[in-house]
Amino acid sequence: MTATLSAPESIEAWLGGEAEDLLTYQPKVSKQLLHLPGSDSVERIFSNSDRNPQVLRSLQQLYSSGRLANTGYLSILPVDQGIEHSAGASFAPNPSYFDPENIIKLALEGGCNAVATTLGVLGMVSRKYAHRIPFIMKINHNELLTYPNQYDQIMFASVEQAWNLGAVAVGATIYFGSEQSTRQIQEVSRAFARAHELGMATILWCYLRNSAFKQDEKDYHLAADLTGQANHLGVTIEADIIKQKLPECNNGYGAVGKTLGAKVYGKTNDLVYSELSTDHPIDLTRYQVLNCYAGRAGLINSGGASGKSDFAEAIRTAVINKRAGGSGLISGRKTFQRPFEEGVKLFHAIQDVYLSPEVTIA
Repeated sequence: MTATLSAPESIEAWLGGEAEDLLTYQPKVSKQLLHLPGSDSVERIFSNSDRNPQVLRSLQQLYSSGRLANTGYLSILPVDQGIEHSAGASFAPNPSYFDPENIIKLALEGGCNAVATTLGVLGMVSRKYAHRIPFIMKINHNELLTYPNQYDQIMFASVEQAWNLGAVAVGATIYFGSEQSTRQIQEVSRAFARAHELGMATILWCYLRNSAFKQDEKDYHLAADLTGQANHLGVTIEADIIKQKLPECNNGYGAVGKTLGAKVYGKTNDLVYSELSTDHPIDLTRYQVLNCYAGRAGLINSGGASGKSDFAEAIRTAVINKRAGGSGLISGRKTFQRPFEEGVKLFHAIQDVYLSPEVTIA
């Protein structure tokens, strides 16, 4: 298991030498252009949309649960790694999570707004827990047992199955930029339309996947301009909430274009890099928020893989997301690949960032 936490520290202490910069930075794009999280987010943003009253009720249930209830922020436990990364790779560090009930217990004890996981996990415990914590059922996955390994999100379950087991939302992943992305966009768009008909909210994992995005010096799967466009495609098919990785670089369009020689890849504008963003992580993340219909669809960033500095990394990500105008954090391996009590502490540390009046929206 991951090493245990030595001692609790303040947000500033966890941020270390970056504390002043991250807590005081003022980004290029003003927050006045954004729809910011708040206790009235669902009514303010979705009451004039085409979402039916049942969807609004489901969204409100998500935003009204856990330690962050009625703040406009979300803290979610996602566990689809048993498929995406294999059960052995995911749960060997903490074998108790082979039992799906412990996944739900961690989300409850951790004060999460919801738990996002597979049909099998939720179906096994739905009668005991569906009324105690909002369920988000992930309907597609990338399995890694086929040889040679394929990287394609395929449907594992139906929207109707999610509704039947009591889910308030469905989640799906699209590998934007991949050879299969056109089919995935069509499949997920149909699934989201059906979910809205049945009164469930929709959450899209807007991930990039193409070998051309990985350069020797940088990974442009994490570029603000490319992930921002993925977000924009996600809200176009009516994702109510967007899940995206925290950006680490920019100008993926230019970098990918260079690998193609004289060919131009995609389309962008120089103003994206001169007026709408810089290399600062809050600027990069704000550009992601801007592409989520200026924050009308909430941006939740992922916590990333588990490692030696989980608490510091998770708190840093939460600070960046909140100050950029995002709507929360979705944290999986950092929490369930450690002792149960430490996973709970990590969730609480993340949530404390969103509850802290000292961490303001930049």
